[in-house]
Parts: sequence; structure tokens; C-alpha cells
Amino acid sequence: MGWFSKKKESENKDASIPENDSQPENTPRSSLFQRLKKGLTKTRQILTTDIDKLFTGKKKIDASDIEHLEELLITADIGVKTATSLIERISHEAERLTDAESLKTLLKEELNKVFESQDNVHRKSTGKPHVILVVGVNGVGKTTTIGKVAAKRRAKGESVLIAASDTFRAAAIEQLEVWASRAGAELVKHKENSDPAAVAYDALEAALARGTDTVIIDTAGRIHTKINLMEELKKIRRTVAKRLPGTPHEILLVLDATTGQNAVSQATLFHEALDVTGIALTKLDGTARGGIVVGIYDALRIPIKYIGVGEGIEDLQEFDPALFVDALF
Repeated sequence: MGWFSKKKESENKDASIPENDSQPENTPRSSLFQRLKKGLTKTRQILTTDIDKLFTGKKKIDASDIEHLEELLITADIGVKTATSLIERISHEAERLTDAESLKTLLKEELNKVFESQDNVHRKSTGKPHVILVVGVNGVGKTTTIGKVAAKRRAKGESVLIAASDTFRAAAIEQLEVWASRAGAELVKHKENSDPAAVAYDALEAALARGTDTVIIDTAGRIHTKINLMEELKKIRRTVAKRLPGTPHEILLVLDATTGQNAVSQATLFHEALDVTGIALTKLDGTARGGIVVGIYDALRIPIKYIGVGEGIEDLQEFDPALFVDALF
């Protein structure tokens, strides 16, 4: 996993938000939409300004324009396969595209179709605790994502316990302890370099004894020994399942949106090893190209559970496909 570099979470305080949004003002949904639009600034510039240029001085688009549109989609990190599929469908409708708005409308329709099978229902387990195993390489924002997910569940009135099973990375336990405190969650930890599976086991024991609603298990993103990372993660999963059959209920993969197509490669590797049930995409804060959300889902059909559009707790949003596509334009 050494070929994934650690990236610092980006900030883009100057990203502008276009006016005339279709969302109602002064509502929670409007606030989410505004933050999402800010996070997708770079992608929206590609899909609006550059598409407008295709129609400069003409009433129809030709084959070269369609080819250029495909390049724009790839530039937005949608991915070659997904971009090609979208272009094939758009090409069949090229005759009726007489202006930039008609093209954008068609593109929005096709992007929404990509997410038609997205399961946006957050299922609850029948008993306590609901167990979430969180995985991902170092540097993707895994610790902060765990803290934000914990805070969201605490805000809904749930009791939350976090297992500090990333015992190999220096300061990982301390960082998680800070986030647990912020979220109002309990923490189960062992000493550094302890057996990660043992920490997860003890966390389940504590949660069962206390009647805790949710257990979130952190895991290593890189292991500085000869032990294979995926095998270590499988061991944690087996340990959890043995102590509480049917768990973990969720295996949440955290990916850094700024890594582009590398995120697709990571998702493929983790999914093959662990059967990932959901994805959290972090750092869609204006510097990333948001098409990666479309590309990852289209490639793997793993539900996108959360997207992070900033550093605040409120900036980790439950993924709404329709709202996301609207924010791209």
C-alpha cells in the first residue's frame, strides 16, 4: 500500500458559489446544498463553463464537440469507462441538442441514471450493537470520518463506542481519543502495537455489557511489518463475527477524492478482500474533481454512504445522488 501517498486535507475558502440555486433558502437541505456546491467548484467549472464554450457561435454540436465533451468528463475524474458510456448515450440525442442548457439537462439525466440502483437506505440492525468496521489506507481522513460518523449518531440519540484498532500508526490512538471526546463517544483502546483484533473483541464485550447502540471499529491503513494488511483486516472481521454472529453490519471504506482514479484502485482491492458495503469519499472541498463519485459507483456499484465537503462535523453528508448531480451544475 506504500504507493498511496498521504495527503493533507485541503481547504478552499475562496471557492465561489453561483447564485440562483434551485434549493429553497434557509433550510437544512439548502445549507447542505450550498456546502456541496462549494465542494464541487472545480467539477462544476468543467461541466458548465467548458460546455458553454462548445456552443459558441453555433446551434448544434458536431462529432468533434462530442469528443471534446468526453475529454471534459474524463478531466472531471468520471473515468474513461463511465465517460465513454455516457457519451454513447448522449451521441444518440445529439440532433436535438441546440444549446448548452439542453446538453446539460441531458447530461444530468444520464448521470442520475447511473445512480438509479444506488441504495440510499441506511438500514438498522435488529439488535444492539450495530457494528461498523471502518477501513482505508493512511492519509484518507479515516480518523476524522469516524469521529464525524460518531457525532452524527450521537446527535440522533444513540450511544456510541469506538474501538481504537489502528494500533500500528504513531499517534493514531491519541487522535481517535480526541475525536471520540468531541463526539461524546466512549473509547476502548490498548497499548500501541497491541493485537488489533483483541481491541475489537474487547470493544464488543464492553458494548454488550453497556447496551451500547453503535460500535465503530477503526483499523490500520498500513502495517510496517511483514503482515499483510488485508489479512489483518480479515482477522478483525472474523473475530468480530465470532463474538457477535452477523457482524460487522457495515464495512465502510474511506477514500480520498483528491487521489482521483487511484481511489478506484483502492476500492477494488478492499472490496475484493472484504466485501465493502459502503464508501465514504472525503476531501471534496473544492480542490478535488467530483466526478470520481460517479466513476467509483459506476465501476463497483458499492453504495456511496457519505461524502466529505469540508473539515467541520456538519461537512460529512449522507450521500444524496439527486442533490449531488444538481450541485455539479
